[in-house]
Amino acid sequence: MLIWTANTCAQDATKPVEDATGRANSPFSRSESELPKGPAPRLGTHPDLSGYWVPSHASQDKPIGNLGKDYPKYKLPFTPAGEAAHKYNVEHTVDPEALCIVGGLPRHNASGLPFQLLQGEDHTVFLYWYTTYRLVPVDGRKHDPDPDPSFFGEELGSWDGETFVVDSIGFKQDRTWADENADPHSDAQHVIERWTRPDIGHLHLEMTVNDPKFYTEPVHYQRTWLLGKPGDDVHEYSCAEDNVDAPHLGPGPGKIAPNGERGFDKLTPLPPPPTKDHPAVTSIPD
Repeated sequence: MLIWTANTCAQDATKPVEDATGRANSPFSRSESELPKGPAPRLGTHPDLSGYWVPSHASQDKPIGNLGKDYPKYKLPFTPAGEAAHKYNVEHTVDPEALCIVGGLPRHNASGLPFQLLQGEDHTVFLYWYTTYRLVPVDGRKHDPDPDPSFFGEELGSWDGETFVVDSIGFKQDRTWADENADPHSDAQHVIERWTRPDIGHLHLEMTVNDPKFYTEPVHYQRTWLLGKPGDDVHEYSCAEDNVDAPHLGPGPGKIAPNGERGFDKLTPLPPPPTKDHPAVTSIPD
């Protein structure tokens, strides 16, 4: 009886847990068990980082969307100005992405959405689901002494051995959030990204955000993405076309769950994927 019980428990422990929300079939998720095995491909003398990259949901990569995920109680080291900026965002600022404003850096690196990376000899391109992109030159140029402010900043790429480094300055400050939880960043922000591909199935980021206006020390952030399924690509998406209720949006990020992620503890089940006989139906209010 003891042997039978132990075997039964072992079988139950390995049995896949059913996903009642329907999100297991999402194009934004991938299981570790599905990943190909082997070393990272190479492009010339460097690892080839190209691929469609899906967020990892491993414990060390959560909470997704939160720049302070590795800080005690997810609390970032604000200066008084940073604390005031965060309070203002929560109480007065509508989520910029909900208004079709580009998320920029560091927010896109904390996002819950996949992205596509295309690596070339002298440029690397990041393509995002918001039909926006960033183009990183890798040609030895230096930063402009007075760059025009932008959402992704002036980005310069280089290689440090097997690591692709992106150095960015010159950011917009107004109408931007540093992550999904209304954390702020200023125009003094300086972002260093270090991208590595340890094997064919994983892409890892270590990011340092230096922002002396809003943070008392550099903010460190790291996470991993998983290689998407064969044939996965980013698709066209027009935020302005689908943004049918912008005038009714309130300020701030809404509910932040105890796990540090924006949203709710219990997810509403998704409808089944559309088929030829049952196509998707979109309801647009009058």
